[in-house]
Amino acid sequence: MFRRQLVRLNQRLERRLPEQRVFLRSDNTTRFVRLRPASQLVGIIAVGAFFAWGVLATSILLMDSIGSGTLRDQAMREQANYEQRLNQMAVERDRHAQSAEAAQARFGEAMARISDMQLQLLDSEQRRLELETGIDTVQQTVRRVVQERDQARAQLAEAKNTLEAETGTVRTAADRSRDTQQMLDYLVVAMKGMGQDLHTQGVDAEQTRNQAQMLALENELLKDRNHVIFTQLEEALDTVIGPLERVFRSANVSPDQIRRLVRQGANSQSASLQPLSVSTSGAMTSSPDISRANRVLGKLADVQAYRQGLERLPISRPVSAAVRQTSGFGMRRHPLTGRSKMHNGLDWAASRGTPILAAGDGIVTTAERQRGYGNIVIIKHEFGLETYYAHLNSLNVREGQRVSRGQKIGGMGTTGASTGVHLHYEVRVNGRPVNPLTYVRAGQNVF
Repeated sequence: MFRRQLVRLNQRLERRLPEQRVFLRSDNTTRFVRLRPASQLVGIIAVGAFFAWGVLATSILLMDSIGSGTLRDQAMREQANYEQRLNQMAVERDRHAQSAEAAQARFGEAMARISDMQLQLLDSEQRRLELETGIDTVQQTVRRVVQERDQARAQLAEAKNTLEAETGTVRTAADRSRDTQQMLDYLVVAMKGMGQDLHTQGVDAEQTRNQAQMLALENELLKDRNHVIFTQLEEALDTVIGPLERVFRSANVSPDQIRRLVRQGANSQSASLQPLSVSTSGAMTSSPDISRANRVLGKLADVQAYRQGLERLPISRPVSAAVRQTSGFGMRRHPLTGRSKMHNGLDWAASRGTPILAAGDGIVTTAERQRGYGNIVIIKHEFGLETYYAHLNSLNVREGQRVSRGQKIGGMGTTGASTGVHLHYEVRVNGRPVNPLTYVRAGQNVF
């Protein structure tokens, strides 16, 4: 059956692939090899397959070469983008710092203006009290003059009655006329002096009313200026506080907790940020301007607390050199055991000995070799935070040593359970691992 099908196949291929004979000559005999159409087809297919395999292998090699060049270009572009991002963040940090300094300068200028306005109000209050005292004096003088006039009239009537009783008809008309004339002269002089005093008192009272109206107008102008100054101060402080609070929330830290812990740890508050409590008259009372000033002082105290809190958080990147992230935070397949396991930190790979830096101020609680972590440094920070630096090649700190942000604590290595040179970096809050990338990104928004 197979031979019949082979014969039919040779007959069909005979037109395109006629039978060929290859002659082989030796010293004594001549032989030939018959190449049937099916054999020729098999040979052609074999040669074509070999040629296709060569083309495919060459293409694969070319694609690998091109792909490696593309990856290098992409890495260079990513490095350039990263450097550009760092420059942008540096410019943004400088801009925020300048804004904070400008807000502090505006607040100092506003406080100087408030002090000047309080002095002016005290002077106005003093002038008002002096005017009230002058009016009371004028009124007392008028009452005294009227009382003296009434007493003079009573004494004149009493003198007349006494004189008539003592002299009877002996007193002459000339004497009575002379006494009367003297009394009238005295009354005229007294009435003239009283009229001048009343005129002077009326002029003084009019001037007092005018001065009181001017003081009331100045007081209204001072209130308007205070409102404009406080509004500008509040807007400037809101523009500074808002980004700082977003940084704390991005790091999973409550701004309220930062303010409370920083103020509890502070020995004393700055005298310039103490709340105001004395009014313009010296009494311990409250006013709208003092309440707004206290709110502004409270916001400035918050800015100061946030700044101190940022200095205590481990938000700096532990590696300043160019690195690549090999593993993130979360579940992953363990590179040694192959099992799915929780990865409590970030892995960055670079060359051996790359400097490892402290992410924030703190105290070294561990600087030793452990089984899985290899050479490890653990730094305890404030607010219950700890940072872990594992698989180090060298240790540059000792247990109990206080370190500062950016200080070198060791070199990158591959000690412990490791498959290559890298840094294993962890952040723990009250002993619980959290995603370190959150704190790194928060530091990028600040620094």
